[in-house]
Amino acid sequence: MAHPIIFDIETQHTLREVGYDYRKLKISVVGLYDYATGTYFAYFEKDIPELMLKIEHASMIIGFNINKFDLPVLSPYYLGDITQFSTLDILERVEKSLGFRVALDDLARATLGIKKTGHGLLAVDYFNNKEWDKLEKYCLDDVRITKEIYEYGMKNGKLMLNTNKGIREIPVTFKNPSNGKTAVSLSLPF
Repeated sequence: MAHPIIFDIETQHTLREVGYDYRKLKISVVGLYDYATGTYFAYFEKDIPELMLKIEHASMIIGFNINKFDLPVLSPYYLGDITQFSTLDILERVEKSLGFRVALDDLARATLGIKKTGHGLLAVDYFNNKEWDKLEKYCLDDVRITKEIYEYGMKNGKLMLNTNKGIREIPVTFKNPSNGKTAVSLSLPF
């Protein structure tokens, strides 16, 4: 039986460096939480074929801004149609409820009382400096925060956001995939 995964991608370059072409960012590391095993994994660029097996066999891919960032970054590495996967993009759900986008760190602070360990540009620095352990830890911390936000939203039907008027509740529904896709045509030989 297929289970969902939560994932996050860090890149080798900044958007400015590649002329704002997501397909040229190149993956430095992908962090993943697999609900089937209850395990966190880190996949560096050389490990992408192994990552694709997890993705193709997941019931749903859950993440923060995955439809507009992570999946476009991943698409050059995938032989098939990256848009065929069932996804739940937490940022899209929050934006639909609020009418504007917010940062993962803002949701984590207000909803969970925790903060991110850094920002995406720091991950590019870790890659450039070959600080693999720091890069992996940063990415897996984002996956852990995303997982906790997802689970809070599933349980409570809301997330929280600090505003100039105090804490604001954001109603969310995480029960169904955002795009309604359920079957994946596997492209990798098994």
